[in-house]
Amino acid sequence: MNEAQNLRRLLDGGRIIAAPGAPDSLSARLVQRAGFEAVYMTGFGATATRLGTPDIGLLTQTEMTEHARNMTRAVSIPVIADADTGYGGPSNIHRTVREYIQAGVAAIHLEDQVAPKRCGQMAGVKLMAREESALRLKAAISARATDDLVIIGRTDALQAEGIEEALYRARLYQDAGVDLVFVDGIKKIADVEAVARAIEGPKVVSIVDGNETTALKLADLQEMGFSVVFYALTALLSATRAMHDALMELRATGAPEGGPAKHSYAEFCEIVDLGFHQQLDESYGR
Repeated sequence: MNEAQNLRRLLDGGRIIAAPGAPDSLSARLVQRAGFEAVYMTGFGATATRLGTPDIGLLTQTEMTEHARNMTRAVSIPVIADADTGYGGPSNIHRTVREYIQAGVAAIHLEDQVAPKRCGQMAGVKLMAREESALRLKAAISARATDDLVIIGRTDALQAEGIEEALYRARLYQDAGVDLVFVDGIKKIADVEAVARAIEGPKVVSIVDGNETTALKLADLQEMGFSVVFYALTALLSATRAMHDALMELRATGAPEGGPAKHSYAEFCEIVDLGFHQQLDESYGR
């Protein structure tokens, strides 16, 4: 069973899937070690870790698919990957889908912004026309052919035009044939509830740290009928704060002792599976 099939099995199980965001392969390993059944390759995090810049459409298709390929190699749980807008016209979308399938991801989401895109939590989002967006999703479904890749139709209309337009687009994308729909940019519990009431069938919600939606528990989202929840930035924001605090402590004291709790060297080696590579060297090295 490949990981796309595994994800479909989990979706068919009727229990909500929690997929924390991982900005890179190391954090994806930590997601798996924590016992989660899926991991979300966040474009926000990928851009931050690769370029040190905000998520404003700077990474190319090949950079994102390389990032996804490295992540799928690092873990043995389904990777749900950000595929931005598909990186161009119908031919670009076709290539994007085939590249992500080859990379071994279980699912991708495609959004309805015009280029240059930006993080759904940011102001200034501009949308494609409804019908164009639906056609682009149909192009992705066609490109998938007989493969198992799960395709998620994402709309960023909430920030740009309000909840009613976001709900209209979500239903339109369902009609286009996507497997799940995703209204991004939600910051208020009322909007989570509105999506839950108005959109029947499989759907995704993203809970972003710093918004009031963090008060919602996994059981609440399950009861509302969501199929997948992304905790897109929890790991990234926690990691950057911990690194910042450790470095400030080091600069202040001149010694690495003290400061935030750290993994030991041995613990870190276990996370990156050093023992496996040592065994290979002992078995086959000179």
